[in-house]
Amino acid sequence: MTPELEKVHAVFLAEAEEQLATLEQELLALERAFGPEPLQAVFRTIHTFKGSAASVGFNEAVELAHTLEDLLTLLETQAIMLYDGLGSLLLQAVDGLRERVGLTRSSDPSLGLPAAEVQGLLASLVRAARPAGFTGRAPPQERAKPAPETAAPREHTLRVGLHRLDRMLDLTGEIAIARGRLATMLAQAHRYTPQQLLEAHGEGDRLYLDLQELVMKVRMVPIGRTFQPFGRTVRDLSLHLGKQIRWEVSGEDVEVDTTVAELIRDPLTHLVRNAVDHGLETPEVRQARGKDPTGTLAFRAFHEAGTIVIQVADDGAGLDRECIAARARTLGLIGPEESPDDGTLLRLILEPGFSTAERVTELSGRGVGMDVVKRNVDMLRGTVSVESTPGQGTTFSLRLPLTLSIIEGFSVAVGPQTYVIPLENVLECVELPVEECHPGRTGFVNLRGAALPYVRLREHFGLGGSAPSRENLVVIGHGRGVAGLAVDTLLGQGQTVIKPLGKFCQGLPGLAGSTLLGDGRVALILDVPALLQQAVKAPPTTLPA
Repeated sequence: MTPELEKVHAVFLAEAEEQLATLEQELLALERAFGPEPLQAVFRTIHTFKGSAASVGFNEAVELAHTLEDLLTLLETQAIMLYDGLGSLLLQAVDGLRERVGLTRSSDPSLGLPAAEVQGLLASLVRAARPAGFTGRAPPQERAKPAPETAAPREHTLRVGLHRLDRMLDLTGEIAIARGRLATMLAQAHRYTPQQLLEAHGEGDRLYLDLQELVMKVRMVPIGRTFQPFGRTVRDLSLHLGKQIRWEVSGEDVEVDTTVAELIRDPLTHLVRNAVDHGLETPEVRQARGKDPTGTLAFRAFHEAGTIVIQVADDGAGLDRECIAARARTLGLIGPEESPDDGTLLRLILEPGFSTAERVTELSGRGVGMDVVKRNVDMLRGTVSVESTPGQGTTFSLRLPLTLSIIEGFSVAVGPQTYVIPLENVLECVELPVEECHPGRTGFVNLRGAALPYVRLREHFGLGGSAPSRENLVVIGHGRGVAGLAVDTLLGQGQTVIKPLGKFCQGLPGLAGSTLLGDGRVALILDVPALLQQAVKAPPTTLPA
């Protein structure tokens, strides 16, 4: 495939992904309210997709789209009626179209059929329902070029409003002018006062920050695009399990970084599968408990204190605390007599291999899945909380940063090395007591009467050298965990542009990334959850007086 053709395919795939997502939503709308207008909307989308697929040689997709149009024509003429099974087949045809052009399925793979089988079923329905005398569509006069064996590699693309690009171009020009002015002033520095030079630098800095903020906004997408495919998932799973579920969404316009939107899909998938399979009851059980036979699964998104909060809430049976505690004791996660607080107890369901399900289904119950939620959210520097009321339902709240590219960081120094701690994890800074100023990787200090575990970064990273006479302790927190990091010097806070670690540093415990300092040196960004885990694992010592 030539580079030019690869570009054409990449553009087609980006458009096809949007068209098929739209088609899926239109079919769901058609199923909810059958009528001429929703049907015409489906026709328009499938026809546009068919034309685009034909232009790049995806002939199998064209054939499937054509068969789908034949079936829609029969629905339009009321030769056949739309029922649940046919609705499922139409939605699986969308999955088949994705498969034919090399896109991944958006629905639950365990409930889908291969594209060839879907096309065979559609064709059989068309033949069976075709009225007498119907000659069918004419065979193609000429076969188009054979479809490529493999789809072109996909390129992640993002649509950006033209006004934002225009503003970025304007700012780039203004920054160039400001740089030129500053360079001229520095070349003739004897003619200007230090205050005038600082003002010129400040003007350029302001323009740079405006450009940075705009670039960050370009990466922001509405979270509603991430939510949309789950309407189909909820519909398919509820039919499969014989449950009645109402899917509600709010906060679709809340914007989030495109990387966050991508990485949050897997956690949401596992939360939906568990809510539908284990959380929400069957209509019969709900009626017996005096509840509406149709359960509700709600997706909510909203901003809170500089973060985005995504909630997945159901009004099902709620979590069984006694069952969770018993399972946790069996797995050794808590002691025989230990009684953790409610939040800690409920969060145990996010541990790997933890399941209280009495039966294993094809959807959930093997103890895998919920740990994916915690792992992915940790990767995004977010937190998960669980609230549950017996008989009234369960709510999972995922609190995530708005962006992953730039963070507010707190810089500390250990010897000649500089480290950056995400500011959101810094609780306070105190001086390490003199009696704790001795060699050792970990220890405990008395912080206002409570034992606080800490990790000494010098020993943790094997930096060598001797500690100064006065060490500082940065108290960090993540979720419900709190610990201290012993460092030499506190350098202060500032914006940090995150760079990925090189392959030789990837996987090292306690490191999340790197950044470049103003003097060109590299500083490492600390992985707070990992360091917290290291501190908590430290052997207990006698609490200092």
